[in-house]
Amino acid sequence: MKSSYTRAPEEILRRSFAQVSEACDLACLPADLHDVALRLVHACAMPEIVDRLAWRGNIGAIGNELLSKGTLILTDCRMAASGISRARRSRIDCFLDADGCSAFALSENMTRSAAGVYLWRDRIGGSIVAIGNAPTALFQLLELIEEGIEPPALLLAFPIGFVGAAESKQALVENDGDFPFCSLLGRFGGSALAAAAVNALADPTKASTA
Repeated sequence: MKSSYTRAPEEILRRSFAQVSEACDLACLPADLHDVALRLVHACAMPEIVDRLAWRGNIGAIGNELLSKGTLILTDCRMAASGISRARRSRIDCFLDADGCSAFALSENMTRSAAGVYLWRDRIGGSIVAIGNAPTALFQLLELIEEGIEPPALLLAFPIGFVGAAESKQALVENDGDFPFCSLLGRFGGSALAAAAVNALADPTKASTA
């Protein structure tokens, strides 16, 4: 005997976003960020994260324009890269794939994610950087920006964990650079959120019209 549950993918998606919209109070956010917020909540089922979002710039407009041009997307982990939709023309690369990443990380006593950021520092300028795992990747990126490298055109920072996650995101908020970013304060984050943020910018109508 089959269980009774919703099976149709489109109906599941429609009902999911309808319930997400009902559960979220977006009054604290600019309209430009609503799609991203809804997609993030849809990815983790936690409406309370809306109050912990931090940002600089018109994230929706900037992200959509960059993705419409096929801007390079760089991620700190393959799980985030795998979760990003290929609907747009953007190429998606992972810092862990930088040549010599593991050896450099070992020689410098640093994480592979941070090593990849350092080794690909000349690729960061003008890109979209999506961090969904390693606080060390965000710390390394901020250090390089302070040293003078060209910052990303958009930074989506959702590192997760007990060591460095909250601190790295706080450092981002306190950074006096002028590059646009979106992040989630505190320990919570993850590759699903990083991918969800990119997908919301690539397809900004799905969440709001579902």
